[in-house]
Order: sequence, then structure tokens, then C-alpha cells
Amino acid sequence: MRFTLLIYGEEGEWSSLSEDERAQVYAEHEALGRWLAERGWDRGGEELHASDRARTVRRDAGGSFVSDGPFAETKEQLGGFYMIECGSIDEAVEAAERIPARIVEVRQIVEAEERPG
Repeated sequence: MRFTLLIYGEEGEWSSLSEDERAQVYAEHEALGRWLAERGWDRGGEELHASDRARTVRRDAGGSFVSDGPFAETKEQLGGFYMIECGSIDEAVEAAERIPARIVEVRQIVEAEERPG
């Protein structure tokens, strides 16, 4: 089973960290990457730029509309993700618990064979 581990946080908190504190968070992510690789679960992942560099595309019958920023006005923004492949959602949650972030959403990916038609 494949999962994404979506990392949410307040962008202001990240920018308020010292250089040493940021280095510590990056070190924790590197350790997690090694842990995932040792288990054969790692399928990729990336840090994302701040939401002020994002664009949202909305489509309807009249065409599409592009706006600045993320889709929803929320306190937390999507900051990055890991993609993993493991045996169960419990294993995915085990990996998510190791991410140095306050909020991590675990979502299973729909596989091609699960799609109709």
C-alpha cells in the first residue's frame, strides 16, 4: 500500500526558528529518510516553498480561474510530504509519528487497479 504523509504547519513558526533550530529539524528529517529507506518504504518526498509562492487553479463550466496562494484560508499550510509504500496504515502512522511536525495527515493513495473502468 502506498501512502502520502502530508506535513502541515504555520509558516511563521518556521521563519521564527534560529538557524541552529532549523538545522536540527532538517537533521531529524534526514534521520527519518534513513529509517524509511532501511525498511524499504521510501518512495520520495519534498519540502515545499511557502504558500505565498503557490497558485490555485479552479475549474468550472466557464473555464478556469487562477488565484494566488493555497486553496483554503487556514492557519496551517502544507509544507511538504513523504511518499511511502508499506504494509498497512498502522505502519504509515508509525512513520508519520517520526516526522518533526505538529500535524501530519496520512492518506492512502488510490492504486490504478482500484479505479473503475
